[in-house]
Amino acid sequence: MNARVSPIVPATLAALLGCASAQAQLPPGPSPSVAGTRLDIAVEGSVARTPDLATISAGVITDAVTASGAMEENARRMAATLAALKAAGIPARDIQTAMLTLSPQYRYQENKPPLITGYQASNQVSVRFRDLKLAGPILDRLVAQGANQISGPNLSVDSPDAALDEARASAVATARKRAELYARAAGLHVKRIIAISEGGGSAPTPYPMVMAMREKATDTAIEPGEQTLSVTLSVSFELE
Repeated sequence: MNARVSPIVPATLAALLGCASAQAQLPPGPSPSVAGTRLDIAVEGSVARTPDLATISAGVITDAVTASGAMEENARRMAATLAALKAAGIPARDIQTAMLTLSPQYRYQENKPPLITGYQASNQVSVRFRDLKLAGPILDRLVAQGANQISGPNLSVDSPDAALDEARASAVATARKRAELYARAAGLHVKRIIAISEGGGSAPTPYPMVMAMREKATDTAIEPGEQTLSVTLSVSFELE
């Protein structure tokens, strides 16, 4: 768990603690009444978790001379792809169409208008895998059934609330510890917390492609690694 406190040099600290109310960025609304000295601290709390949800894009790209031919072939192969997902136990709620396109293909020649040579159809679905150990073998099965475009995964924590609450508790504890440090340095003590404001939580950055398409004797592997979930708090104290 990490904590970050906005740095305050000794001279600035003395000025801060010498006035009744230091200037800082505060949330909108009336400020609470402070009889003593106000101290504002920005702190971050974070926790590490192993991702347990992988979202992967899988689909089919087909080419044909005619638009209808490209769409018909795409529909046939996509039906096999979806059937493989359902046969593997992926529930309907975890399969969502992400993109469906049909576009002409051109041949370009100098000093001549582009010539349509055929059509390309693409159908992509977003699939959530809740058992990462099964994701690789299922993807291999999709390829065998005709899927020829796979990208991802985006790894995440399925239920992050408990982890974020742990980060919040850590941030408050760290803020109090820092406030006590500043108070001792100024010959004061912490009387109470007068305000807590939470900034936006930090969502993990989506992972790059970490799937490894291997020889047929070995299934594709997805390594979850570890992600950090964090929250930022602004905590205001009254010192006396």
